[in-house]
Amino acid sequence: ERFRLALNSGSRQARGCEADNCRDSAAMSHRKFEHPRCGSLGFLPKKRCRRGKGKPKSFPRDDPAKSPHLTAFMGYKAGMTHIVREVEKPGSKLHRKETAEAVTIIETPPMIVVGVVGYVHTPRGLRTLNTVWAEHLSDEVKRRFYRNYFKSKKKAFSRYAKKYADGKNVVQAELEELKKQSSVIRVIAHTQIKKVSNWGQKKAHLLEVQVNGGTVEEKVDYAYGLFEKEVPVEGVFSENEMIDTIAITRGRGTEGVVTRWGVTRLPRKTHRGLRKVACIGAWHPARVSWTVARGGQHGFHHRTEMNKKVYKIGKKGADSHKATTEFDVTDKDITPMGGFPHYGVVDEDYLMLKGAVPGSKKRCITLRKGIFPQTSRNALEEIKLKFIDTASKFGHGRFQTAGEKAKIMGRLKA
Repeated sequence: ERFRLALNSGSRQARGCEADNCRDSAAMSHRKFEHPRCGSLGFLPKKRCRRGKGKPKSFPRDDPAKSPHLTAFMGYKAGMTHIVREVEKPGSKLHRKETAEAVTIIETPPMIVVGVVGYVHTPRGLRTLNTVWAEHLSDEVKRRFYRNYFKSKKKAFSRYAKKYADGKNVVQAELEELKKQSSVIRVIAHTQIKKVSNWGQKKAHLLEVQVNGGTVEEKVDYAYGLFEKEVPVEGVFSENEMIDTIAITRGRGTEGVVTRWGVTRLPRKTHRGLRKVACIGAWHPARVSWTVARGGQHGFHHRTEMNKKVYKIGKKGADSHKATTEFDVTDKDITPMGGFPHYGVVDEDYLMLKGAVPGSKKRCITLRKGIFPQTSRNALEEIKLKFIDTASKFGHGRFQTAGEKAKIMGRLKA
């Protein structure tokens, strides 16, 4: 009897071990037939953008309690460098420790407001009510309305300017119409590309910027007061603010499925190539599904990246334009030795943003105020820069200034 009980208990223990092994094997099993798809379908169609600059598809929510202000700006990507700062995060392992981070420099000369647009809400979205232009427009913005400005008669807006010659009665009537019937007010502003154009472009970039804050009447008066005036970047953004970047990514031409979608390469001995999708679908339905990865255009897409922190705003002619900090008192400008590769020297106002920004050098970048209110620690942290690197970006730069190089290297030519 004792032998029979011991045998039964042993078999139960064995069955328990087998069950444990089954549970362990189920937890540690590998996939056979399923896996997350490669690449997001939310960005289809992956085709070349028909615009050369980023366009804001939406703006921050309006708050009538605030005073009227602009919500977007435009600049030109100069290049990247890195900074050293002290992290201020109580409770974090990085608290009170130095960290090195990559930053992007965007040159932002003041924009000029040349018009105001009123929109009306309809069941199918916004509808343009009317547009009021300024009296004087520069040649760089008139070029935007011509395909070949050199051969044209250069008559753009010459007839419209006569409205101001008649005593501004017509213009004031149009502004009153905007105040009475419009629900959304946006200004038309353009960049001063002649101030940054190291690449010979003379045609300015135009942008509609929404005016938020205040009543409609206050918005129209605010917009009209900005006509033919310069708006600096510090009047739109502030340091330590979280903003969004809207730009066209760097074009890479036609690429295959491995680069374009990130699918897995086939085994080495695969016949007729291995950087392919093995099966592009069943026999029926007798067509290729739109969800199957295929080769084609890669890059030059319209993309919006959110929550980029403004580390620094440099103003032309002020101390803030230099790369000098409280801990690094070396007198040096923000432009690295030899200039930014494929861009040149940054002379105008600039923004320093944390991380990378889509697009190539010299590309127009649209900057927009953050859509959502920020509450994270990263957004609320105050940035104090200790060091800004200005070494040459063409190679392994060792020197921060030309004077430092001359002092260490000495005279290089006889």
